[in-house]
Amino acid sequence: MYNLIKLCQVSDGLVEVGESKPSCLVIFDVEGVLLPKRRYLLVAGAKLGLWGFMKILVIGLFYEIRLLSLESALGRVFKLFRGFLVEDLFKLYKGIPLNMDAEKVFEKLHRNGCKTALISSGLPTFFVKDLANRLKADYAFGLDLETRNGCLTGKVFGDALKPEGKAVILKRVLEEEHLSYRDCIVVADDRNNLPMFPLCAVRIGYAPDFLVSIKSDFAIKGDLSDVLPYIMGDSLKVHRPILSRNEVFREAIHLSGFLVPLVLAYRLLSFLNRYLVSFLILLITLMYVASEIARTGGINFPVFSAINRRAMIQHEIQEFATDPIFFALGIALSLILFSEPICYAAIAILTLGDSFAMIFGRVLGRTAYPFNKVKSVEGSFFGFLFAFFGALVFVSPMKALIGAIIGMLVECFPLPISDNLTVPISAGLALMML
Repeated sequence: MYNLIKLCQVSDGLVEVGESKPSCLVIFDVEGVLLPKRRYLLVAGAKLGLWGFMKILVIGLFYEIRLLSLESALGRVFKLFRGFLVEDLFKLYKGIPLNMDAEKVFEKLHRNGCKTALISSGLPTFFVKDLANRLKADYAFGLDLETRNGCLTGKVFGDALKPEGKAVILKRVLEEEHLSYRDCIVVADDRNNLPMFPLCAVRIGYAPDFLVSIKSDFAIKGDLSDVLPYIMGDSLKVHRPILSRNEVFREAIHLSGFLVPLVLAYRLLSFLNRYLVSFLILLITLMYVASEIARTGGINFPVFSAINRRAMIQHEIQEFATDPIFFALGIALSLILFSEPICYAAIAILTLGDSFAMIFGRVLGRTAYPFNKVKSVEGSFFGFLFAFFGALVFVSPMKALIGAIIGMLVECFPLPISDNLTVPISAGLALMML
């Protein structure tokens, strides 16, 4: 067993010095894995006022669609904080909740003689070091902020910002520990971690984006502790839980969306039409956005907050949950963009196909797609069946078949946009061309 002795400063990181060689090195991305994804910058951005907050959102969007590099995006973001006290930003960081399984995971890794390292491209190094001390991690790396008299100058730099920066840092740690890539495991969620993947024997995507899902050996969307069997080499013993109470409630909401085309197509409520319904959906979506902003700020928003608490899975609890927004937009845009009855069939494919793909994938799924480790062949098959029968209520068998095929193909591929939006739009477009 690897015994920890003392803490010292090495190469801008923190390293524990022990009596023997560690069994492995586990690298953790920070935002999106140990802390809520991008919540720090959004919370801090709220201090800039509405205009500054909107600028951060636009910069983030440009980064996501690859119009800005990470270095350029963060450089622009931190220019907005010129003159801010470092102490004030640190207080905001301290208010961000830690992933509820993080301490348990690190404790288990330490007991098994593993070294751990935190590498962040979005948080300053001294913030990451504070997190490393809380988790008793061995190394901590982040970006560097230029300061003057305790205030930010707006300049940001460091290896973690550069295109291959995380790989450079990882190589440095491996050399320090006299380890090879065979001893290295990475847990990450987004594409700026991909340069480290060739240097690691095991690559685990945690609530991964589409590129990490493709490149990972394993992908996880549940509890952070689910990474442990893969790290310990017990992937065959991974516990596959049945649907939790929250997931059942979540899917019930998703399935209830099928009532929208059913009510409209069969005029069950004569005063409703698809344009009025789409307007009401968009209005409710705006109220949901306000409720999420309030919830992440610790403020309870009547009805919405209660529903969210019952529907969220673990990695969303401390996040700004966006899935309901895309789900609502998928339904509303289908009603606006497509004619009757195509719009109703597209919504049926989304609500029934996507939901039952998730349910049966969780219960029966054993064959993961090589290009998308969080989806299964079994889930897609049952999703297709229910999407077909749902669409058949509104369109001909041939159209229902083609719409279901297109919708479920889109659902199983890892795309940069939520499948709550891409499934109904792609299915609707396919039906329009028939």
